[in-house]
Amino acid sequence: MARAAERLAISRPVVSKAIAYLERSLGVVLLDRTARGVEPTVFGNALSKRGAALFDELRSTAEELSYLADPATGELRIASTEVWAAGLIPAAIEQLRSKFPRLRLRLEQGTAQSQFDLLRGRSSELVVSRLLTASPDPDIDCEPLFYEKLVVVAGPQSSWARQKRLRLKNLVEAQWILSPLELEKNSPFTLAFRGAGLPVPIPQVLSNSLHLRNGLLSEGEYITLVPESALHFGPERMLLRPLRLEFPRWDVPTGIFWLKGRMLSPIAHQFMAVVRRMTKGLSKQA
Repeated sequence: MARAAERLAISRPVVSKAIAYLERSLGVVLLDRTARGVEPTVFGNALSKRGAALFDELRSTAEELSYLADPATGELRIASTEVWAAGLIPAAIEQLRSKFPRLRLRLEQGTAQSQFDLLRGRSSELVVSRLLTASPDPDIDCEPLFYEKLVVVAGPQSSWARQKRLRLKNLVEAQWILSPLELEKNSPFTLAFRGAGLPVPIPQVLSNSLHLRNGLLSEGEYITLVPESALHFGPERMLLRPLRLEFPRWDVPTGIFWLKGRMLSPIAHQFMAVVRRMTKGLSKQA
């Protein structure tokens, strides 16, 4: 209660009176007061959940009114993993800022799983990511954009970059940098080697970080996988050398996700339109 009062910049008795008023008005007990402190009841949790949605809709309404008054401004709140934050998203933001020069951006980076919790917590309006299962969760809407392809790359000074006739069998013993998702049984990487009757390489470095990969590739004989969209939109196209090998695409699409039933801000719709145009030339089929 003291922390709530401090955060709201009001006195503790005012917080207590406000809660008591809510309990009288709703006819339920919102908080359990114990020797260990205060905890929400089932009614309190329900009110908190609905209240978050209510204030989110109110904020979206205020943003829409602000947009109507001045279309050049707005705040975009999105989430993604590092892959799309390194390529597609900044490229889309630059295009969007040419039309909305006073655009404010808040980007949250999470893991493949946690980014969708940012939608549910209403701290982000949109998620740009690859679908992890055959269909999204029931409370999430999705607009598929393209099927991501993985490209094998090396550093510009690597001996791998100078070889013109490479086959998968040449890369079984290579110094691979991979992420855990790329080693899953249905990943394009795993399917490519097993389809060729070869053992799946064991990575020397296991990491999700594109920055770490770029740093290691610039110095040594490592090779790694980079999403085609990162090479297409990000600075990696200037730093890395693609090797002439074909991998299958992911069998689930990359897309834009949002909370089902949520009213999106005008600037979120504008961002979605920009991303659609940018990815139009990428693969629409697995």
